Amino acid sequence: MSLDADNLIARRKMRRRVSFWRVMSILLGIVMLVAVAYGSSGSGFNLGKRADHIARIRVEGLITGDTRTLDMLREIEKAKQVKALLVHIDSPGGTTAGSEAIYERMRAIAKDRPVVAVMNTVAASGGYITAIAADHIVARGNTITGSIGVIFQWAQVKQLLNNIGITMQERKSGAQKAEPNMFTDPSAETLAVTDAMIRDSFVWFTDLVKERRKLSPPQMTLISDGRVFTGRQALSAKLVDKLGGEDEAIDWLNAEHKLSKKTKVVDWEPAPAPGTGSLGVFGISTLARWLGLSAAVDALEARTVKLDGLLVLWHPDLR
Repeated sequence: MSLDADNLIARRKMRRRVSFWRVMSILLGIVMLVAVAYGSSGSGFNLGKRADHIARIRVEGLITGDTRTLDMLREIEKAKQVKALLVHIDSPGGTTAGSEAIYERMRAIAKDRPVVAVMNTVAASGGYITAIAADHIVARGNTITGSIGVIFQWAQVKQLLNNIGITMQERKSGAQKAEPNMFTDPSAETLAVTDAMIRDSFVWFTDLVKERRKLSPPQMTLISDGRVFTGRQALSAKLVDKLGGEDEAIDWLNAEHKLSKKTKVVDWEPAPAPGTGSLGVFGISTLARWLGLSAAVDALEARTVKLDGLLVLWHPDLR
């Protein structure tokens, strides 16, 4: 009789343990789903974003004006707790339209709070367009910058096709449709149309530099041939304001905008790429970012970028 009672008590204890762990597993699953969904929104669990802070972003690699970066800048613009924007730039440039989009979003932020740029290894062409959206530019002495100009390239394979006996045929609605193209030699009219397009974007770029950097015509002549500069040369040419890094950028915010030295710098990042959020890959990319593995995630998420259109790019063959 005593044995049966002991067995009954043991079974009840076992049921209670099983029920406890079942409930705990369900709660843990719910917490993980909520965590992954929240993290995949791009907001993350960075509690520093809830308090007044300096938002730090990074513009790196090819600039294409991707939606995720533009959305992040819009969020920063709406976030009243962001008291300043600190932009680290390490980019040879990218598409003209993409650089224009980044510039416009940064200037929207600059309407009611200071924006400062720190140029690292390279901030050339479209990377420099990003920099001049800031109110103050800091560069390293050996930063590569400048490359103020626009380029439009296409391959010419007519002779190659002739050598292997291939002839291209086409019909089109107008003489300049899909011109210039790689299969035929461009006509004088095509080259004139292309040159006019390049000139229009080039004037936009140089006018932007002239306006933002307050440069004289002789100074503009010096910098407008597409050459690159070191940070030291750029300082002499008035393309940047100071040599240094993030410390100098924050010193400027403290001195010129009376921003408290206690104001923390908080990293902002674009939302994860589609397919890597709460439902994609079980939220693994989001969890990896929380563990400090953002660089590895970015490498896995990388896609081949197709650079169509006009480029403001220091090395057009860079991939």
